[in-house]
Amino acid sequence: MSIWSRISDALSALAKGEGLSAVFDRLRSPPERSVAFTIAVIALGAKMAKADGQVTRDEVTAFREVFHIPPQAEAGAARVFNLARQDVAGFEDYAARIRSMFDGQPDTLRDLLEGLFHIAVADGEYHPNEDAFLERVAEIFALPPRDFARLRMRFAPDTAQDPYSVLGVSPDAPMAEVRRAWRRLVRENHPDAMIARGVPQEALQLAQKRMADINRAWEEISRKAA
Repeated sequence: MSIWSRISDALSALAKGEGLSAVFDRLRSPPERSVAFTIAVIALGAKMAKADGQVTRDEVTAFREVFHIPPQAEAGAARVFNLARQDVAGFEDYAARIRSMFDGQPDTLRDLLEGLFHIAVADGEYHPNEDAFLERVAEIFALPPRDFARLRMRFAPDTAQDPYSVLGVSPDAPMAEVRRAWRRLVRENHPDAMIARGVPQEALQLAQKRMADINRAWEEISRKAA
């Protein structure tokens, strides 16, 4: 059964008047966490799409940068998006429930936040309201401020990437330490590792830009050291 069929089943189980918050409360067992991850990105993305005052075609299309959505699954993804936009629950309530669902899994929460950054910059802009939205989500997720700053640096159109920050090392770190950090990040972002922590196979496109940034940072530092 595809993840989109499982999402459809989860939405069908909602009682009359229930919102997506009820889905987050139910999808806590490991086999269903990939469903929860997908719903979480789409739902928070829908809330964020309102943060800059408009929902552009680019922002909607941006979900395809995070997920592979086959034509037959578009209606299900759209239903999650619309439920989130219409739900009286605010994004902070969603974020708190999602954090509880992935408690003790900061890597998964970082993956989820990165998916939201993909959506935020899809229209070529990074609105101050989107920045405030994402920073608040990171706070609720209890992610360190440096994690948010690192993602902002990688995605904000007007921000230059610092290769040392991408790898999470100090500029004066010895090359052996830099190499270890690079290898660790490559291992952590292997598709098998991402699937093991709850990222659905349909969302592994998340790793493409991340791996490109990681390898580019390593190459830039290596050139400077040569």
